[in-house]
Amino acid sequence: MPSVPTCILSSFEAPQARHGHDLDAYVEIGSLTKPLTGTAMLGLADGGRLELDAGVEEFLPVPPGTGITLRHLAEHTSGLPRLPPRLRRLDPYAGFDAQALDAVLRNLASLATRPPGQAEEYSNLGYAILGAALASAAGMPYGELLNQYVLAPLGIAEVTSAPPADRRLTARGLFGRPRRPWTMDGAILPAGGLWATPRAAARLVTALLVERRLGEPAPSWQTAGPLLWHNGATGDASVFTGAMPDGRWVLVHRLSGRSDETDELGIHLLRQAG
Repeated sequence: MPSVPTCILSSFEAPQARHGHDLDAYVEIGSLTKPLTGTAMLGLADGGRLELDAGVEEFLPVPPGTGITLRHLAEHTSGLPRLPPRLRRLDPYAGFDAQALDAVLRNLASLATRPPGQAEEYSNLGYAILGAALASAAGMPYGELLNQYVLAPLGIAEVTSAPPADRRLTARGLFGRPRRPWTMDGAILPAGGLWATPRAAARLVTALLVERRLGEPAPSWQTAGPLLWHNGATGDASVFTGAMPDGRWVLVHRLSGRSDETDELGIHLLRQAG
């Protein structure tokens, strides 16, 4: 079985790129996009552009009465399912465009599996809606919002939804041909559509979780005891990152959609360094 291209950046050892990975190429970061969306939300709130407990209907064409707030969406307590309806099998989000999102919004109450605020259920759909609401509140596209409230203040440039074709690093299939990545630059973008160089992703992690340069971490980050972490996976890429209160942090990216193995490696490295 061929070795999986893997890169590791951390606070406790020199950066590593194994089996053809590249620390300076753009790779898919999947749901590691979500903490950036959440950070932009806090920036808008700090600037008085929105209230975290505002109903989503204040920003989007959602029928009143759902009770879903921006905070619910950010904390995965909206009661919405994990995925949008009617996804494709091979390129699941290719058809989830602005028109499909609008149809979801206008029928949002019928999609909820429970009242908001009752329980946590991880939701890509919820983050797609959150990103659209933030863009509406800011009066700018998601990409501009992300740059203004997250990337530019941190001085980080190599994060985008549309990296240069000659700097993309993707998994390879039969006969060594690059595999086509999922289409995630439509409505699903705020939930998982960003690309970044591993070096830029590591700078984001240290700036947001260790140095706290933009304040307290967004509610998008997951917790496990003292560990703040998030992962992400697409069809052919996966990432894990986490930070401890003592300043230890790690970021692992692999050109494999098997996110469990990526998570396990990242957690193992953090424990080993403790």
